[in-house]
Amino acid sequence: MKSRSLHKFSLVLFVFLFIILYLPSVCSDYYADIDISVDDSGFVSIGGKTDHPDLLVENSELYTFKKQSYWLLNITKNEVFSDYVYTLTLPQGSTVNYIKSSGFLGIEEESGSLVITGSGGNESLSIVVQYQINRRLLDFNVLLVLGLLILVLFILLIFTVYHNKRKKLLGSGEKIVDKVDYSFRGLNDRQRQIMELLIKAKRPLTQVEIVKELDFPKAAVSRNVHSLEVKGLVEIENIGMSNLVRLKKS
Repeated sequence: MKSRSLHKFSLVLFVFLFIILYLPSVCSDYYADIDISVDDSGFVSIGGKTDHPDLLVENSELYTFKKQSYWLLNITKNEVFSDYVYTLTLPQGSTVNYIKSSGFLGIEEESGSLVITGSGGNESLSIVVQYQINRRLLDFNVLLVLGLLILVLFILLIFTVYHNKRKKLLGSGEKIVDKVDYSFRGLNDRQRQIMELLIKAKRPLTQVEIVKELDFPKAAVSRNVHSLEVKGLVEIENIGMSNLVRLKKS
C-alpha cells in the first residue's frame, strides 16, 4: 500500500511539473512584425518587433545555404505565432525558382529587387525560398555606371583640349571679343596695338585719340590705320579734319 501510494504521488508530481514547465512553452503564442533583408553574399538581417527569443538577427548566415548558383533561404520557427507579418527583400537581380510560405504571400518588384510579403496567424512561421542572382544584370548596371563615367571624362577631355587650343590661338595672335574673331596674323606690332585699342574701347576712335593713347607718331598711326583698312580689319570715315576709325565686323 505504501509503495502504491508513493507511485501515485510520483505520477501526480510528474503531471504537475509537466503542466507547470512544459505546457506553457508549447501553448504560448508569439507575434512578429518583421523586415527581412538578404544581401548578395547570403547574409540575412531580420529587424522589427517580435517576442520570439531568437528570431531577430543581423548579418547572419544561419538561414541561407548555397549550392552551385542556387541560394536557399529557410526561416522556419515551429512555435505557434498568433499573428505575424513579414517583408522579405531579396538581392538585386534575383529570380525566384521556388517559394513556400505559411499564411498568405505576395511578390512584387521594387527598385530592381524582389520583395515578398506574407502574413498569417495561429500557426508556425515558415519561409522557404530558392533563388538565383542574375549576375548579368548586376554586370550591366556596373557597365552602365562605368559608361557614364567614361562619357563624363570624355566631355571633360574635349573641353580641356578646346580650352587649351583657344589659349594657344590667343597667344599666337588670335583675338576673340564680343563673339567677333579678329586675326592678328600678319600684323606688325603697331598694327596689333591699334587693333587691341579699338577692341578694348568698344567704339570708333579718331586717329588723334589713337595717337594720344598709344603715343605713336601721327604719320605712323595714319600709315598703319590705312594698312589695316586694306587688310579689311577697320573702316575709316572722314569727319572734318580728322578720320574716325572703327572695327570692321565680318
